[in-house]
Amino acid sequence: MGRRPPGRRTHCEGSVAVSDGVIPAIEELVALRAAVTGRRTPRRGSHGGSQAISPMRGRGMEYAESREYAAGDDARHIDWRVTARTGRAHTKLYQAERERLTLIVADTAASLYFGTRVRFKSVQAARAGAIAAWAATRDGDRVAALRGSTIEPPVSPAGGARGALRVIEALARWYAAPPDDDKGLAVALDHAQRVVRPGSRVLVLADPASVAAMPASRWTALARHQEVVLLLLTDPLEADPPRAVLPFQGEGGRVEVDLAGDAARQRWDAEFSAPVQMALKTLPTRGVRVHVLSSDAPSESWLALQNRRPALVA
Repeated sequence: MGRRPPGRRTHCEGSVAVSDGVIPAIEELVALRAAVTGRRTPRRGSHGGSQAISPMRGRGMEYAESREYAAGDDARHIDWRVTARTGRAHTKLYQAERERLTLIVADTAASLYFGTRVRFKSVQAARAGAIAAWAATRDGDRVAALRGSTIEPPVSPAGGARGALRVIEALARWYAAPPDDDKGLAVALDHAQRVVRPGSRVLVLADPASVAAMPASRWTALARHQEVVLLLLTDPLEADPPRAVLPFQGEGGRVEVDLAGDAARQRWDAEFSAPVQMALKTLPTRGVRVHVLSSDAPSESWLALQNRRPALVA
């Protein structure tokens, strides 16, 4: 399915609308709410056990968790016990007063609008983002979304079903076709850096090539005071191409790629497999949880990454 057919088609499986795998259907994304129903997991503090606590984050009366100190935090709430144990300043978070923000960062690189199994990578990105929006609603978070654009503003944070539906509408629109004003993942992450506050949850939907184009150090600041999950959108053909001549149909016409020889396969691996492996190796050391989400995989398979801290390497 290398070429996008015209129009949008949906069909029904039972009572659930399903897209044709090429363009995401809003009905399909709304129906994914069922994928997160009943999947609530207890939250885990930075230096404590699992706790079933309020989704609110602020300066109330009941202690919720501790995290590393960020500029602007009230010095009166420094957690001296954790600070002494870790050697790094930590501050206490309390329940109430402020809801946590879940921010969905959407890469809209042209390479995502492609697929060979089940659905395009772009459709998988929209589905994963919709699941994140519904999970945020379930957890009582506000949810927002943005992409790499200097023209279109982010989807403003909002709670409840209204917030999730606003994000879903944007995801369906962004992943229907490559936006003309796409400025890349780097611009999207710059926007995210300005929007989030300490304690936010950030989900990045990206093509591995977009991630490979940026230095790993770009992720360090984003992950310092936020939970950051990166979903690498892939296709089975990229990971394991056959030893054959493969025809592709693009805007410029039909192209054939001969993958029978070792040299051609090495170039293919350098283009598609190497960026994935590099991200899996380096970004967890920057505090980012990384999951490879193939176009034919269950769209909710990454949810277990939430509330699980990566193993940081000095």
